Amino acid sequence: MKYLRILYVQVIIGILAGALAGWLFPSFAPTAKLISDMFINMIKMIIAPVIFFTIVAGICSAGEMKKVGRIGLKSILYFEIVSSLSLVIGLVVANIIKPGSGVQFHQAAGSQVASFSKDAEHMNWGDFVSHIIPSNIVDAFAKGDILQLLFFSILFAVGLKWLGAEGDSLLTNFNKINKVLFNILKIVVRLSPVGAFGGMAYTIGKFGFGTLVVLGKLLATFYLTGILFIFIVLNIICRLYKISLWKLLGYLKEELLIVLSSSSSEAALPLVIKKLTDAGCKKDVVGLVIPTGYSFNLDGTTIYLSMSVIFLAQVFNVQLSLTQELTLIGILMLTSKGAAGVTGSGFIVLASTLTALKVIPLEGLALLIGVDRFMSEGRAVINFIGNAVATVVIAKSENELNMMIYKNVVEHESAPKKRVLEREKA
Repeated sequence: MKYLRILYVQVIIGILAGALAGWLFPSFAPTAKLISDMFINMIKMIIAPVIFFTIVAGICSAGEMKKVGRIGLKSILYFEIVSSLSLVIGLVVANIIKPGSGVQFHQAAGSQVASFSKDAEHMNWGDFVSHIIPSNIVDAFAKGDILQLLFFSILFAVGLKWLGAEGDSLLTNFNKINKVLFNILKIVVRLSPVGAFGGMAYTIGKFGFGTLVVLGKLLATFYLTGILFIFIVLNIICRLYKISLWKLLGYLKEELLIVLSSSSSEAALPLVIKKLTDAGCKKDVVGLVIPTGYSFNLDGTTIYLSMSVIFLAQVFNVQLSLTQELTLIGILMLTSKGAAGVTGSGFIVLASTLTALKVIPLEGLALLIGVDRFMSEGRAVINFIGNAVATVVIAKSENELNMMIYKNVVEHESAPKKRVLEREKA
């Protein structure tokens, strides 16, 4: 019975109970969605203030502004390299397994496809860049726009830092407010099993298991690619920095389950900020890398986009040449960056990519609508893991990771004991 008191066990029970309820009582789906939305909204209500106060406190305690700029540039470079690797892996696996071979296209959900296509036509990447600068910061806070919050928070932190000692009292109050927000988060997290139940019951009740039969090969290929990316690419990166990926995932297991059940990596954003800070990562690194990663390091979304394009090409028997696939990589490297700032981003960005490529019919998006919910869970988990690893790696590369705390909290290893053992071996 003592195991039932452990949060991640409760969340697993919530997921299993939700899947069973959705399967046995499909009519429960609308109510389940209400439960899930209420839980996600409880977390979203503190995302904006947590990002703001964490970034401000982190930058103001970071020391030189050159360091902040260096962390930002290093983060962008890391994100570009790793997301490009995820893009290439998605293309390679899709070309080898060929999930679209033998799938018959039947026109369906035409109105939805038309809506995505229309939105894609109006996507302007210049507007996306200019959108980073908020015209109204109150509106940015109200909408929880991460990029705009990040931009304003950095400017605010610089302005506060320029006050010198005069701004210390305000910074002290900010730190106190942040502690209050994380206490609120503790209350919300206790309700995560209920949120997990609602999210899974809605998914199964609304979409059922029948969709998986038709597009099961695509779904299996996508999850296989995600597993390869996590346990090969991210694992190699962790090993290079002498970090255990397995232990890091174990440390974040509650957050992973919440992301899985809610199909949203944002549902765990404030949670992972607190967890990684508690694990010894400095506030300035966590405050900069996590929000930026949620906008520019969408590894799961990138895999999904690349695989979906190849899948649709195979369905319509479109033979893409090497030049076209290289062009596709270039297009996706740009369009995938816009995914964070667009509502219903997956389909809209995919539609804009197909429009730019001009060789695959947009109508094929109808095939993906039914199975998208089951793929969104995988996208969210991969995005979440990718950003967690990025934060730890960048923190360590900047000597901003307290390894004594990290080993004790994440790897459950006592640093002093390890030194004794090393002396004995010597």
